[in-house]
Amino acid sequence: MATNRRDFIKRAAMALAAIPVMSSPLGLLAQETQNNSKMKKIMIIDGGPRKNMNTAAMLEKVAEGARSAGAEVKVVRLYDLNYKGCISCLACKIKGRASNVCKFKDALTPVLEEIAQADGLVLGSPIYFGDVTGQMRTFLERLAFPWLSYNDYSMTAPKKMPVLLIETMNGLPDRNNSNGYGSMEYCIQASLGHPEHLIAYNTYQVRNYDNFELAGFSKEAKQQWRDEHWEQDLQKAFDAGKRMAEQE
Repeated sequence: MATNRRDFIKRAAMALAAIPVMSSPLGLLAQETQNNSKMKKIMIIDGGPRKNMNTAAMLEKVAEGARSAGAEVKVVRLYDLNYKGCISCLACKIKGRASNVCKFKDALTPVLEEIAQADGLVLGSPIYFGDVTGQMRTFLERLAFPWLSYNDYSMTAPKKMPVLLIETMNGLPDRNNSNGYGSMEYCIQASLGHPEHLIAYNTYQVRNYDNFELAGFSKEAKQQWRDEHWEQDLQKAFDAGKRMAEQE
């Protein structure tokens, strides 16, 4: 009888061990915690000076789209930070201590360190005089120069990730002088992967054209373009953010 009881207990223990842990509430909680620990983090860099205009609005829609798909999103406004461009200290290239993250310490340092660990990167800038803003260009120097090896001229970022480049501009699709992100786009593509582009054309420069010396622009034409395109541009931004968060 004692032997039969021991055999029964042994068989019961083996049966319990074979039950997947997911069948218990604790197992479900463990799996949920594991999934949450894998939540994507997307860094959004706003290179525009105005908090409530075109670039900021587009980037906010990207953030909304990414969050709707479960991603963690951080938005950084470059104009709120006190930082310098590359100072050519070459600290990122010291023998035995080379780094693909900028070593110069200022307000931009923690942002660059976060990007190195992120799962997606979004850059947004208005186009001024055919180029991204000075703050965006300065940021890109600090981001990309440590990726460049002067041993073999390879470009190596800390990790690959999807990238979205957003431009907002006064120009039209068939008439604009934008160089976009210029040579820095090559660095992004070589190091992180081929970026997606999203451009909002013929955006409002101001909310009330009557208050400014802007007679070269038709207020009515601007209004018509905005009525026909702006909501579509915002939807494209939302979709792009959601797509980035869902990307495997």
